[in-house]
Amino acid sequence: MVELGNLPGIGARTAERLAFHILKTPEAEAMALADAIRDVKTRIRPCSRCFNLAEDELCVICGDPRRNHAQICVVEQPKDLLSLEATGTYSGAYHVLMGHIAPLDGIEPEDLTIAELEARVKSGQIEEVILATNPTVAGDSTSLYIAECLKTFDVKITRLARGLPAGGQIEYSNRSILTDAINERREMQ
Repeated sequence: MVELGNLPGIGARTAERLAFHILKTPEAEAMALADAIRDVKTRIRPCSRCFNLAEDELCVICGDPRRNHAQICVVEQPKDLLSLEATGTYSGAYHVLMGHIAPLDGIEPEDLTIAELEARVKSGQIEEVILATNPTVAGDSTSLYIAECLKTFDVKITRLARGLPAGGQIEYSNRSILTDAINERREMQ
């Protein structure tokens, strides 16, 4: 029961209810849940190109030839990518930073996948980089840092429109707000 209580958003009472539910569940169903948890830890890894979650070398997005691979949307976490994908508006590729720059927390640019993003842009096959970090101080400073790193390359750099609330999180925004943010993105100066 302690392990269930360690999950985010699960308090002691919810952990207790989950534990009793698992006890009442048929063994096959409980073992299927245990196997699913094990599979997540053993089969899921970062995509070798964009760092999204993947079961193979490339994630399903990077492996899709119908996507516009000349356009990269840069997000902080895989859950942000999932939120943007749910809009059905964006058909390009992604790059997951695996966080944001936060010096007070000991997270420096080299702790993120910024060097790998630069390498992708340096290849010359990228036409646009959409900076879709969260509209927070850390997200904004991360976007500014990336824009500065990429300014020497011949690539259009845009930022999501501010339909997103300042201080908010992409994962909590609804589809229409994210659709507007993607469609009304602006080039960074």
